[in-house]
Amino acid sequence: MADLLDWIDECKFLVEHSQPQLATGKLTRVAGLVMEAVGLKLPVGSVCTVVQKGAPPLEAEVVGFNGDKLFLMPATDVHGMTPGAKVIAQEPPPIAPKLGVKAHPWRRPEDKTKHLPVGDSLLGRVVDSNGRPLDTLGELKFEKRSPLAARPINPLEREPITEPMDVGVRAINALLTVGRGQRIGLMAGSGVGKSVLLGMMARYTKADRVVVGLIGERGREVKEFIEQILGEEGLKRSVVIAAPADVSPLLRMQGAAYTQVVAEHFRDQGHNVLMIMDSLTRYAMAQREIALAIGEPPATKGYPPSVFAKLPTLVERAGNGRKGGGSITAFYTVLTEGDDQQDPIADSARAILDGHIVLSRQLAESGHYPAIDIEQSISRAMHNIVPAGHLNAARGLKAAFSRVQRNRDLITVGAYSPGADPQLDHSLALYPKIENLLQQSMLESASFDEALAGLQSLFPNEFKNDKH
Repeated sequence: MADLLDWIDECKFLVEHSQPQLATGKLTRVAGLVMEAVGLKLPVGSVCTVVQKGAPPLEAEVVGFNGDKLFLMPATDVHGMTPGAKVIAQEPPPIAPKLGVKAHPWRRPEDKTKHLPVGDSLLGRVVDSNGRPLDTLGELKFEKRSPLAARPINPLEREPITEPMDVGVRAINALLTVGRGQRIGLMAGSGVGKSVLLGMMARYTKADRVVVGLIGERGREVKEFIEQILGEEGLKRSVVIAAPADVSPLLRMQGAAYTQVVAEHFRDQGHNVLMIMDSLTRYAMAQREIALAIGEPPATKGYPPSVFAKLPTLVERAGNGRKGGGSITAFYTVLTEGDDQQDPIADSARAILDGHIVLSRQLAESGHYPAIDIEQSISRAMHNIVPAGHLNAARGLKAAFSRVQRNRDLITVGAYSPGADPQLDHSLALYPKIENLLQQSMLESASFDEALAGLQSLFPNEFKNDKH
């Protein structure tokens, strides 16, 4: 009886703290990507439904306002929309009180944003930005919904990066060691092999869970990534969120946020998560489309200032959780247009990530896969997670590789005579073995121990004094 009375009290408490909103408004203007509505007072980020006779309801999100006018961004096409269409506000569904469990009303702004399904039921499934299944495996059975916005973690409460993460790629494990909870950018132009490299990591990694966000890429690539790159075994422990290029910019941004939400849920359960987002550039482009549509002035290369504010907000959600909890090791692909490493998005991403892996078109054209340019790539956490011998051997390999590359023209035309430079001679002797270490088939897995053994065979002296 006491439990029942407590439950009734919880219901009263939730009702007392509810904030009724003005129910309906009307559509006054549609221009390009943005719609204007009057008669509603809603916070930015809230969800609305636009209803009119003879047409299915259209979902939209409040992205800004000017006086009494609300700027709405539709989630689907606006064909057939008429002036004066009814706009209905949607409140997030309240949490139903449970016997013996303390209930809390939605008080924080982030709690009042859109809620989407999370949980183990998503494993092995392919869903869209709204959590609806894209595969033919039936409806999702989920127990929990989480808000798209998340409260930032206190940086002093985050566990530092101390343990290496095995990603199954020899060149990365040996020379650009990734730590558990690290965030890495994959910088490359189009057609250099980003998706294949991501698929290899998703298949061969030792992480507990893999969350893949395919944001703004070609629709054809979604099916190819799942069937050919990820594979049946890789999909069993993975969640794939797909928001291809033909969906609205709102859904592309929502897809990226949803990818983070699913990864955060698994992290909070204590799992080590590998999160892959392809690509961060498409997310920035979606934000650019929205910002320009509502009148924000363009800045660097047409990107408004809000784009560069949104990127760190998204990226900082990844990483280690609190001590003793799970982690999110994140890989973000960044498209460098025209192979320009100084592209504004690439430059901004490099500054806020914990390292970057650059893929070279020149290496790809010469048949060197994965086409990782080890000279331009760096892992900022490597010195904290590997012993001194491993670090020195990686530096020695980079130096030997770079020495051969700088003198390649002289060697090719026969202008270099052996014995003139002992260091170069040593590098040339090692070069075939270095190339074998750096190259790897997409169907081949290379564990961390195998990569370390390969590096040790090239530079055994560096490991002699290593006590670890």
